[in-house]
Amino acid sequence: MISWTEVLGLVAGACTTAAVTPQIWKAWKTKEVEDVSVGMYLVLITGLALWLIYGIIENDIPIMVTNGTALLLNLFMLYLIFRYRH
Repeated sequence: MISWTEVLGLVAGACTTAAVTPQIWKAWKTKEVEDVSVGMYLVLITGLALWLIYGIIENDIPIMVTNGTALLLNLFMLYLIFRYRH
């Protein structure tokens, strides 16, 4: 049975994970990424990867799911930055 703290963690993680989706959508739609910081995404991706490793070590499902998903989304955004940057 899932605990209320796991639900809290999943909802919080879903909010922070979803935060990048408007930027991804805008970059995909407009193909304009000149003002997007590569450095910020590199630091964020590093942090997400470390959180994912931590979640795996601790066997913490909310941390693994939300940070794993956020890692994939932010890696995709980094791909878009390199693809569309002139």
